[in-house]
Amino acid sequence: MTKPKRYPDNWQEIALSVKESALWRCAKCNQQCLRPGKKSGLTKSERCSLTLTVHHRNRIPEDNRPENLIALCTACHLSYHNRGQSNVSPGQLSLFPDDDIDWNIMDGSLESARGDLSDRNPPPLV
Repeated sequence: MTKPKRYPDNWQEIALSVKESALWRCAKCNQQCLRPGKKSGLTKSERCSLTLTVHHRNRIPEDNRPENLIALCTACHLSYHNRGQSNVSPGQLSLFPDDDIDWNIMDGSLESARGDLSDRNPPPLV
């Protein structure tokens, strides 16, 4: 028996539209991520950390309404799932530490998330 398909045939187009609307920036940490075709000269790890993903706020892949989708960098996306709010196993997510990110953004709109982050500076590296 085949596993049911949870993403629509046009998922790539939907995800691209969300990423373009976000100007290729993570809605949580505001990191500028890579656009397609801009990966040359980077290591696999660097490409991974600069990859923008699309997260379903209600964690239902079949629900692709714009208000349910948010652009997140890989680290923020994995950190959200690592907080026990998903069916993704902890082993898959152990590469990224849990942090003190305010996850209330998952309940807000993408526009308000961008506004909240526009004047934040990233924390200094220790």
